[in-house]
Amino acid sequence: MFAVIKTGGKQYRVNKDEIISIERLQGDAGSKIVFDEVLMLGEDGKAPTIGAPLIAGAKVSAEVVEQTRSDKVTVIKFRRRQNYHRTKGHRQFQTLVKITDISAKAPKAAKKAAEEPAVETNEE
Repeated sequence: MFAVIKTGGKQYRVNKDEIISIERLQGDAGSKIVFDEVLMLGEDGKAPTIGAPLIAGAKVSAEVVEQTRSDKVTVIKFRRRQNYHRTKGHRQFQTLVKITDISAKAPKAAKKAAEEPAVETNEE
């Protein structure tokens, strides 16, 4: 089973027991995180469930592995023949998380209401 989650302004396709690098989240190594913004769920051999925009009741549980920083991005400014050049570097903070569980539970009230449509009759 896989899921597409939204965190840090980005979307990630995740599987169970997968380790992903995401924008920094609060928490120490070993703490639990729950992602509620699930955009899509899918299984092998079945059609995926796509939310509009989110899937109600679906959750992805994860555990923080490490708080770290990404690779350095170097920015260089240069003006030819002006003896002007500047170099600057930046390392973005990131969190490594391990996906522990993907849950696709739908609320029972919405499921029951969808099964029994209301029928109105106009008798005059």
